[in-house]
This record gives sequence, structure tokens and C-alpha cells, in this order.
Amino acid sequence: MSYAVIKTGGRQYRVQQGDVLRVELLDAEQGASVSFDQVLLVGSGESVTIGTPTVAGASVSATVRGHGRADKVRIIKFRRRKHHKKQMGHRQHYTEIEITGINA
Repeated sequence: MSYAVIKTGGRQYRVQQGDVLRVELLDAEQGASVSFDQVLLVGSGESVTIGTPTVAGASVSATVRGHGRADKVRIIKFRRRKHHKKQMGHRQHYTEIEITGINA
């Protein structure tokens, strides 16, 4: 089974065909096909190809399954004895993708 390490949204992901993962929000409709060109590593069995910094000619294709928002992260800043308390919340947008192919 071949695998690859791709970079998207400032993060790196190790992916195989059939994997479902959540990445930073992509500008693509649900059901659309997307391609990732920043492939840092491609491995198949014992052979591993490492890019400098990316593997030339390699790409990973995926299908967009949907968009959503992650759970709320609560941010609380509190200073004791200073009458200071600040609360904020944040929900990160994400895109759920399914890997359909690795082209090395």
C-alpha cells in the first residue's frame, strides 16, 4: 500500500488511498475533486522517495465530502485580585476530504 505526506493549510498529513481526514477550509464545493501538489514524501513498500522540498511530478487527488466547524475552544484570561476576566470562544472551519489516489 502506497502512502504520501502532503502539506496543506500549514500542516502535514500522512495519507493513504481511502483515508478520510479534516483539513483547513478549502475553496471547493461538496463532491468536487481537489489535487494537492505539495507532496513531501512518497512511499511504496520498501521504497521511499523524499522530496527536496517536494517530490517532482507527484500529486495526491481527493474528493471533498463536506464542510463544517470544529468544536468550540474556550479561551479564558483571568488575573486574580485585579477585577480582570476575559472570555472568548473560537470554532475553526474545516473541510472533510477522502483520498482517492496517489500519483507518484
